[in-house]
Amino acid sequence: MSYRIETIALHAGQEAPDLATGARAVRFIKPTSYVFHSSDHAANLFALKELGNIYTRLMNPTTDVLNAGLPLLKAVPVR
Repeated sequence: MSYRIETIALHAGQEAPDLATGARAVRFIKPTSYVFHSSDHAANLFALKELGNIYTRLMNPTTDVLNAGLPLLKAVPVR
């Protein structure tokens, strides 16, 4: 199915509704920090040995969806 760029801009990167809320649009999550299970867990995350949310500018659920959607937007021909 072919979607217009407006639809792709809004929904690209989020293939299914949010499991926690059922929302179809991406939730805007703006935390400044996250809780770690242990100091080893934190060390692995900051060393990028383990994937997870560590700092808003590096990794968070909202930027994950944005990063998944940007390539889809770039593929849309300009009219």
